[in-house]
Amino acid sequence: MSRLVSFVIPCYRSALTLEKVIEEVDTTMAAMDEYDYEMVLVNDCSPDDTFSVIRKLCAENNKIKGINLARNFGQHAALMAGFAHAAGEVVVCLDDDGQTPADEVGKLLAAIEEGADVVYAKYENKKHSLFRNFGSRLNDLMTRVMLGKPKELYVSSYFAMKRFVADEICRYDNAYPYVIGLVLRTTKNIVNVSVTHREREVGTSGYTLRKLINLWVNGFTSFSVKPLRMATFMGSMCAFAGFAYAIYTIIKKFINPAVPLGFSSLMSAILFIGGMLMLMLGMIGEYLGRIYVCMNHSPQYVIKETINGHLINKN
Repeated sequence: MSRLVSFVIPCYRSALTLEKVIEEVDTTMAAMDEYDYEMVLVNDCSPDDTFSVIRKLCAENNKIKGINLARNFGQHAALMAGFAHAAGEVVVCLDDDGQTPADEVGKLLAAIEEGADVVYAKYENKKHSLFRNFGSRLNDLMTRVMLGKPKELYVSSYFAMKRFVADEICRYDNAYPYVIGLVLRTTKNIVNVSVTHREREVGTSGYTLRKLINLWVNGFTSFSVKPLRMATFMGSMCAFAGFAYAIYTIIKKFINPAVPLGFSSLMSAILFIGGMLMLMLGMIGEYLGRIYVCMNHSPQYVIKETINGHLINKN
């Protein structure tokens, strides 16, 4: 019996690229007799005609499930919605812009068959913009420092995972999902395979600076307490520096009573320590705000409409 592979594709501003991606998936999987497949297309409230395209594709192909979110929840929430509707023994996450090569999915599936729980595509030569590449490097650094990602592991938006990993991810029901963090806390049996990365043919990346910052903040506040520990450490260092400076000032006054007390140094110390305190309070406030939102059961996503879709996993 053929193993079912579910392709989960979050869609945003992809009305001009999505049909080509679907065609490539169909062509590639038709040549792999050992697998059956389905595609779960999640429209993240795209402002263009993306869901109209999804509706048309669902009418033409019964292997496609369409999901329309009520508002823009972000890529990771869209992935969570897709996972909940994916029935495959293997789940493959793919971009909607054609830059991730669907025709090389066989490499990811082969690594899964060899025993890996999760397989991330690794790009030797990325075709993103300088801004996007810079953001990816910062994201890699953040996941290493805050989430304990191995340095040699490359994470990307193109990956495959076994069913049990997807099921465990779907158990997470808080309002701020971060898929990389959920994967890293589920299994350490993660490998990379090298694939090509294509130039974007149409449009520009949907990731803005604001979205990237929100993604980073979401990652380390949802899955790590290290920022709070860093705040404690920095607060201790500031307190120690203030105490040492006070001792130095007293000794200097005893040695030379004529030395005037410095207004500039005092203001510098106040501004530095005050700034650190505000930063730490803001960080604590971010954690408390997220706890408040989660306690009020704010949804990860709200589904407005589904086509050919039935809920598989309840998150």
